[in-house]
Amino acid sequence: MGLFGGMPVVKLTDAAVARLKSIVAGSATPIAGLRLGLDKGGCAGMTYKIEMVTDPDPKDDVVEQDGVKVYIAPEATLYLLGTTVDFKTDKMQSTFTFENPNQVSACGCGESVSLEAAKV
Repeated sequence: MGLFGGMPVVKLTDAAVARLKSIVAGSATPIAGLRLGLDKGGCAGMTYKIEMVTDPDPKDDVVEQDGVKVYIAPEATLYLLGTTVDFKTDKMQSTFTFENPNQVSACGCGESVSLEAAKV
């Protein structure tokens, strides 16, 4: 599960794995993992959506890496295929970031992106 053509839909960097483990360990309610999806909106057309999963949806693709699980909304799979999820901290923010080969462009503020479905 979570494989598309034999490769994982998304990969996590060590920093993303560590942050997700920290979130799961520090939560007052049990968290199964992180759910990735897409919302329509923003000036470039789509925004990444991140949610903590307490009750997994059986329709989601699941990627398990280094003891953490990432759930991918089925409608987002072709847009996220090959994406690397990282967690970065700088002077202004701490956030999950996405290196997505399906990204065509991004808005100036970096909040929304234009994506094409992966060519499989």
